[in-house]
Amino acid sequence: MKIVTVETVLSANYPNCVWLRLETDEGLVGLGETFRNPQATVSYIHETVAPYLLGQDPRAPERHRNALMRSVGNRFNGFPTRSIEIRGNSAADIALWDISAKAMDAPLYRLLGGPAHDTLPVYNTCASDGYNFQANVSGDSRAAGEGEDDLARQVSDPGGLARSLLADGITGMKIWPFDRFAARHDGWQIDRADLEEATAIVAAIRDAVGNDIEIMLEYHGLWRLSAALDIAKSLEPYRVFWHEDPIGLDHITDLVRYRQETGGRVAASENLGTTRWLRDALTAGAVDVVQFDMGWVGGLSEGRRIAAMAEAFDRPIAPHDCVGPILFATDCHLAFASPNTLTQEIVRAYLSGWYADIADGLPTVSNGRLGLPGGPGHGAELRPDFLDGDGITRQASRL
Repeated sequence: MKIVTVETVLSANYPNCVWLRLETDEGLVGLGETFRNPQATVSYIHETVAPYLLGQDPRAPERHRNALMRSVGNRFNGFPTRSIEIRGNSAADIALWDISAKAMDAPLYRLLGGPAHDTLPVYNTCASDGYNFQANVSGDSRAAGEGEDDLARQVSDPGGLARSLLADGITGMKIWPFDRFAARHDGWQIDRADLEEATAIVAAIRDAVGNDIEIMLEYHGLWRLSAALDIAKSLEPYRVFWHEDPIGLDHITDLVRYRQETGGRVAASENLGTTRWLRDALTAGAVDVVQFDMGWVGGLSEGRRIAAMAEAFDRPIAPHDCVGPILFATDCHLAFASPNTLTQEIVRAYLSGWYADIADGLPTVSNGRLGLPGGPGHGAELRPDFLDGDGITRQASRL
């Protein structure tokens, strides 16, 4: 078996997504995905990844991972995260694993050791259906979409938002009420009025539902240490489940101090999550919950290394999902195959909105629990009507 076509797919309607299709001479197609900087990522894929992969047997993802991460596609040896090279390599790696599982007519989690769980809990990232379609970097996009607008309700009705999640059986919610104030002083400080306004959102959730729901606070790495400590102190009465990326993640010693002084869980990191960074962060005792996005760290090959490293340090994982449906499906297979999975992130507005519009075969959530995903492969496929619809750009490199 060999790869004969490397094809990228872009959509004007979902401009941050890049899909990668690897076609083989035996008719199998592997599907990968990454997110942000789509034009540059597509250029890298066709300039660097395709010439290497064309003609190769796809059923050796670890061999190809090593080539793309160490010699062919990334002279920085897999570091730093989120580079164009890492994004393109991530999409290719996921597609290679998808083909490998399809060639065995097995769901992807079987290749990873089989299911360690029957179901898994989920928590909801409170975004809208239209969130993250634009190239915002602050995490404070107010893009509106059809369907659930949990992003707006974070501010307008946080208590009602919590009640609606509990009605769906979801007992964890992630919000980011402090982000919109970070730019005023470049993260160095937070004004007292702003601190009180954002903290009141968390208080409203506790007033509405008590301790029936876990609250995860997301900061997107926007704050400096002193301001982050002020925020954490303000939140002490409200039993926050974790503080995610509270400061710039390259400052590991500050992250250790933050964790020691706040006494709260630190979750990290979608922003800086390669194995090398996590090795240093875990050794320093800086992280309690290990997060990573397989579209930004090198794909499933890197994701399973991160999960194993976290387990070696006796830390749980909580894979990131606020990007695209193929990454979500891949997340779920790794989450089920990893004994140390704590929870899986979902965006219910995505699952009932644009994910369902463009992809079939996605894992399902019922009463706050994730069901074991199907197969073969990661099980997800782009819908034919989506691929044939308006705003689609496809580019192919062929053997």
